[in-house]
Amino acid sequence: MNIARPRALLFDWDNTLIDSWVAIHHALAETFRAMGREPWTYEETVQRVRASARDAFPVLFGDRAEEAMVVFYRTFEADHLEKLRARAGAEAMLQGLVEAGDFYLAVVSNKKGHLLRREVAHLGWDRLFTRLVGANDAARDKPAVDAVELALAGSNLATGPEVWFVGDTDIDMQCGVNSGCIPVLVRPHPPGEGEFGEAEPRLHFRDCSALLEAVRGM
Repeated sequence: MNIARPRALLFDWDNTLIDSWVAIHHALAETFRAMGREPWTYEETVQRVRASARDAFPVLFGDRAEEAMVVFYRTFEADHLEKLRARAGAEAMLQGLVEAGDFYLAVVSNKKGHLLRREVAHLGWDRLFTRLVGANDAARDKPAVDAVELALAGSNLATGPEVWFVGDTDIDMQCGVNSGCIPVLVRPHPPGEGEFGEAEPRLHFRDCSALLEAVRGM
């Protein structure tokens, strides 16, 4: 596969660089209960949560979407920093890319922008990224190209094959395809046949350490 060494790497946040599923599931369960609905199981939350609340909640809760968002964010903000955990090898990978000296690094997440930046700062990782783009920061959230363009703003880089979009879900791969970037899947198991439809990942790495090793070898 003829893929050039990237000039920029744009990372998804949740379950790619960090694990905050416990906090997300707890907040979403409280939201479902407040809306008089049966909460999803933890496994259902991990499987189904993809889009930003701005996009997902009107589908889930209809005309009570705004009310549901209040409950969700109030619950999530109460303890998300305490539950926050870095994924294995993520910090070492980011530090290795920074030390290489010529990569533009940014985050494109569907977590609300101020919460994303709070979590990055809590881990002390704000020094590792040039731009942090969360939900509601761009005109449209991931997988729309708007979020990618905002992440690259001021970098003199354009969307395209020199930019890798790194994530763990279908919406991340779709965002890479929509923006013309290289969609890169990071998770232990490889993509299944037809799993991602027309948004097939161009590269797959089992974890962050494997991604760093591959980039160093390019």
